[in-house]
Amino acid sequence: MAQLDVRQKLEILADAAKYDASCASSGTSKRDSAGKANGIGSTEGMGICHAYAPDGRCISLLKILLTNSCIFDCHYCINRKSSNVRRARFTAREVVDLTLAFYRRNYIEGLFLSSGIIGSSDYTMEQIVEVARSLREDHQFRGYIHLKTIPDADPELIAAAGRHADRISINIELPTAAGLKRLAPEKSGDTIRASMAGMKTAIDDGADASRRYRSAPRFAPAGQSTQMIVGADAANDRDIVATASGLYDRFALRRVYYSAFSPIPDASAVLPLRRPPLMREHRLYQSDWLMRFYGYRPAEVAAATDEQGMLPLDIDPKLAWALQAREIFPIDVNRAPRELLLRVPGLGVKAVDAILVSRRWRRLGLADVGRLSRSIAKLRPFIVTSDWRPTALIDRIDLREKVSEQLELFG
Repeated sequence: MAQLDVRQKLEILADAAKYDASCASSGTSKRDSAGKANGIGSTEGMGICHAYAPDGRCISLLKILLTNSCIFDCHYCINRKSSNVRRARFTAREVVDLTLAFYRRNYIEGLFLSSGIIGSSDYTMEQIVEVARSLREDHQFRGYIHLKTIPDADPELIAAAGRHADRISINIELPTAAGLKRLAPEKSGDTIRASMAGMKTAIDDGADASRRYRSAPRFAPAGQSTQMIVGADAANDRDIVATASGLYDRFALRRVYYSAFSPIPDASAVLPLRRPPLMREHRLYQSDWLMRFYGYRPAEVAAATDEQGMLPLDIDPKLAWALQAREIFPIDVNRAPRELLLRVPGLGVKAVDAILVSRRWRRLGLADVGRLSRSIAKLRPFIVTSDWRPTALIDRIDLREKVSEQLELFG
């Protein structure tokens, strides 16, 4: 590897990290060095890495790889062993110094650190942990730290990462075991899930200790997340939704991130020639939102897919599901319980909560509901108000086309 200065390494390793989507920080504990005799940095329970806080501020973190060299040869990875890319490697000290320097210049509020595998999984994990340890213990850094761990590293090293990091990521890589075996044969789905299970247990134990003892050390307070690549293998959206749901249920993940496969230089012949539509990634995030915040079961999201198991790209999954479940519509906004109102296309959680409050005082008309939603055009076929009933509109064969057309006119 040619001798590179820190600026050159940063250019290479920051660019190489852009393929990792799982870098939000929601759920972390609040820490602040203000008013303290020691310490630097702060963190708040909201997203960073170019996320937006509730007050509109854009918050960012330094997102880099420790190295883009790797002993593995995963077909879909631009940093795989056989890839013809420029390589670089930071020392742990260089990452620590960069993080502190960027923080002092008010460029960042935290660090997201991942890495290719160099030497061995344990050696690489030791270097990642050393960065976090040094920031926390040597420099009293109180900002946000998100570490990407290596599943087959020693469990003690992964546990050490949890003691220093706010969030831990353990990537599932691909939605199906068949896809992982075909595209990343050196990785084991069983090992990945075992590592997730161990992290869940440690997080639960840490949370329990914190409730019992005020002085108990914190352990990954923002939980764990994962990422899966979409479109590199033959998995359809129905498979992906089922996998994500299983991960949430078994390992209490905070987030599952979806990353659309992107063609890479010198690509393997087993990879598709084209990337999937970015809208597919967006629809998967929407379906994920339905399961996490709207109470949809995986089978209900799957019901919104077509015969090939794919979510429609032209309409969102909630509307697609509603068109398949017309028998429950229209829903009376003045009488229906919250769980049914959340099934109405065009009504979000805030709008539903506002409806529940408003209808205590008077019956709501169509205009009232329209003021609480973004698109009355999407709502009209699915609701009953004090002055509106869709009659046979919900039964129209061309309802999908009709709603889509109205959304284009009013959007």
